[in-house]
Amino acid sequence: MKAIDLLATSLNRRDDKPNQDLAVEIIKSKRHDWLKELVDNLHHKDKNIQSDCIKVLYEIGECGSADMIAPYYNDFGQILKSKNNRLVWGAMTALDMIASINPEGIYDLLPLIMSAVDNGSVITVDHGVGILSKLAGLKEYSDSAFPLLMEQLRKCPPKQLPMYAEKAMLAINTENKKQLLDLIESRLSEMDKESQKARLRRIIKRLNSKQLLPAHMLFK
Repeated sequence: MKAIDLLATSLNRRDDKPNQDLAVEIIKSKRHDWLKELVDNLHHKDKNIQSDCIKVLYEIGECGSADMIAPYYNDFGQILKSKNNRLVWGAMTALDMIASINPEGIYDLLPLIMSAVDNGSVITVDHGVGILSKLAGLKEYSDSAFPLLMEQLRKCPPKQLPMYAEKAMLAINTENKKQLLDLIESRLSEMDKESQKARLRRIIKRLNSKQLLPAHMLFK
């Protein structure tokens, strides 16, 4: 049996359960042949098949097995050129999962990533910010990625800022924390909800402290 036969579209299903089940089976059985098949079918003539394939692939990453899809980072990068928005944000999701595993490869795709961020959907931008945060947290990529990250925080809609600022904490150190602090304080009045302000104030408190905690400890 081929992987394509187990996709939701092939089974005449309108829900994502078959795609999620396929992702779990690929991880469990380490079906790298099915992985390759799904990547190849990102260019299938049926857009529903394309959508199912990208769903399975990024689902594998989100299930904690990004190492399995990491070898296909360049394929995902090329998908960012697609006019199919579903494929674009799905590919950006996959790249976000891969960024911690292969930052060098993802960095090489930065022009394609930023082009997609500048023209993409909210989900595309969300994961673009995730990628930039991971790259900016690494010394060798910080000079390029951190200014791009701050630019996204400066121009994002107010409702996205708390989440983006939390993601950005991955890249913050004693040298650059004032930039994020000043940015958040300058936009705090734009927040419509008290819950949004509370999230930002929590970050401000941490940035003003003498010792920065890792982001995974800050936002547990």
